[in-house]
Amino acid sequence: MRKIILTLGLIGLFTACKQQEKADLIVINANAYTVNKNFQNVESFAIKDGKFIGTGTNNEVQKKYETLETIDAKNQTIVPGFIDAHCHFYGLGLQQQKVNLRGTKSYDEVLEKLVAFQKQKNSTFITGRGWDQNDWEVKEFPTKEKLDKLFPKIPVAIGRVDGHALLVNQAAIDLSRITKNTKVSGGEIIIKEGKMTGILIDAAMDFIKFPETSKKEAIQGLLDAQKISFSYGLTTVDDAGIDKKTIELIDSLQQAGSLKMRIYAMVSGDDQQEIDYYINKGIIKTNRLNVRSFKVYGDGALGSRGAAMRKPYTDRNNHFGAMIYTPKRYKELAKQIAASDFQMNTHAIGDSTNTWLLKTYKEVLKNSKDRRWRIEHAQIIAQEDFKNFDNILPSVQPTHATSDMYWAKDRIGKERMKGAYAYKNLLNTYGKIALGTDFPVEKVNPFLTFYAATIRKDLENYPENGFQMENALSREETLKGMTIWAAYSNFEENEKGSIEVGKFADFVILNQDIMKIEGKEIPKTKVVSTFLNGEKVY
Repeated sequence: MRKIILTLGLIGLFTACKQQEKADLIVINANAYTVNKNFQNVESFAIKDGKFIGTGTNNEVQKKYETLETIDAKNQTIVPGFIDAHCHFYGLGLQQQKVNLRGTKSYDEVLEKLVAFQKQKNSTFITGRGWDQNDWEVKEFPTKEKLDKLFPKIPVAIGRVDGHALLVNQAAIDLSRITKNTKVSGGEIIIKEGKMTGILIDAAMDFIKFPETSKKEAIQGLLDAQKISFSYGLTTVDDAGIDKKTIELIDSLQQAGSLKMRIYAMVSGDDQQEIDYYINKGIIKTNRLNVRSFKVYGDGALGSRGAAMRKPYTDRNNHFGAMIYTPKRYKELAKQIAASDFQMNTHAIGDSTNTWLLKTYKEVLKNSKDRRWRIEHAQIIAQEDFKNFDNILPSVQPTHATSDMYWAKDRIGKERMKGAYAYKNLLNTYGKIALGTDFPVEKVNPFLTFYAATIRKDLENYPENGFQMENALSREETLKGMTIWAAYSNFEENEKGSIEVGKFADFVILNQDIMKIEGKEIPKTKVVSTFLNGEKVY
């Protein structure tokens, strides 16, 4: 009898083990925010073949699944992989190969960095980006005289932090054969006392003939950008405006396995041939690359007064900024894209640009459903235009608010500020909001995004009561904007953006709980590990 009982017991034990499903990885003892429909918190999940196959308590998951690899999260916070809904991933990579002027506190410091860079690189054409005259004691655009003295024969072209203004020296001007009389549509050549200052705004920058980026530089740039992005917990990036050549390079590197980052590629809308090419080819979709949208520029930036305003700038008489193209051109583009399956994502800063694009979107989409066309930045909105975001998706960058808050009111005045950086109003109208950084215009760090969206202060605790706090987002809304809503903005909410069965196993382990810590502690958050497809990539 004892032998029978023992035999039955062994059979039962064997059967129980056999019933367990195999997993490649199980994570236990986690404080995991799934960002599912109920914003559920779980302590364990299982992964197989790069996807989540189960979530629940430690007991539930370990009882159902067996695995050779288990990670004890030790109660650390886990969130879905971050999605940056608007950035310049390739641009960040290329910037690593050029002089970095971010954080410079004066024009003289910019010049010092250029001299040091040239001593190291001995470049035949000096390029870089990151200066911002609004951070200087003298908040005026620099002029080229000092550049001409330091570099009389070597062309220099350095971009403002937002990418909408360029400072060039005479050697670069001569190489590009432009003069103060060169006609510009959608931009400006700044003239002072009858002479070119060296500042070119928006479309005027297109006249500068930059040296071609080599394939080696391009590949290294993409890999450098990936390394930086993984270190901040990004697993998907929306690259806002890249060309066919770059997209094909990205695809080849992803197919080879060296570029693992998931990329939502917005095709640059500057080239009609490329628009025609992708519309004829149709949507391109792999597990790592999604090409189904066009990025169009509506106007310039507020910092360089290139944003198109309905009334003149408060701090510059009779200056309205400018739209990049004619209203007719935007309508033509919108009609062509509306007739395809592609998404139109348009950069719109000024209230005039937002008004026109919302009107154009509405007109061409008419009764179309679920197109998810996006207004990128949606920075200054006339009060009567908020209602028009009912079916137009706002894609914003919260750190723009805390970068601009020191001087934005001087630019546009108190009344227009009521519709500026109004993220809560936009969310309340559409029901979702996609969050990004616009890096390298702003820093890559998503925790600065989280902080700016919820606390709306700078790192020095300014302003004391927060900047226009009526438009702050809750922490839950912000995390959704950086994960599931960003995925939705890319038509990818069924495959990523939350820790749920069937979705890609993209997740991030953090050193502190961003949903509960004091607001001032949020920017100090660090990524412990980043996982993509269940593989540790950082």
